[in-house]
Amino acid sequence: MFELVLIRHAHAKPAEGDETDMDRALSNPGQVEGWTTGAWLHARRSQPERVLCSPARRTRETMEAVMRSMGPLPMRLEPAIYEASTGELITLVDNNRDADSLWVVGHNPGLEQLVALLADGRTGDYRGMSPGSVAVLHFPKEAEIEPGVATLVDFWSP
Repeated sequence: MFELVLIRHAHAKPAEGDETDMDRALSNPGQVEGWTTGAWLHARRSQPERVLCSPARRTRETMEAVMRSMGPLPMRLEPAIYEASTGELITLVDNNRDADSLWVVGHNPGLEQLVALLADGRTGDYRGMSPGSVAVLHFPKEAEIEPGVATLVDFWSP
């Protein structure tokens, strides 16, 4: 079995002044959401072999908060996640199938569309991952990463 855990960043502050979208920090409630997300993942004994995280500040801060609950994790910043389409995310996941458990920390609409596509084969507009949400998908070990092949085994939102 291959486990894919998709984590949407927690609530972020709005951009201030000339601050870019990439530089937006987590809000105070977002910091708590990140820690709570980590506590939930720790309680379900989820342990990633690899974590790919968007380089946006809010995703990095979400993972820092998760690691305050769980301890250090094998995280790598992956620029391709920021503003990735569903197809780009599928390619990213497929290129990391050598890991038995992969976490991807990123953004909507890409993450929620990826869940809908992989679990239900649905395309188009889908809204379902609020900030800090986690979707856990299981795939048969040798299955291709394609629409409808995954099973959504867990979903959590702070």
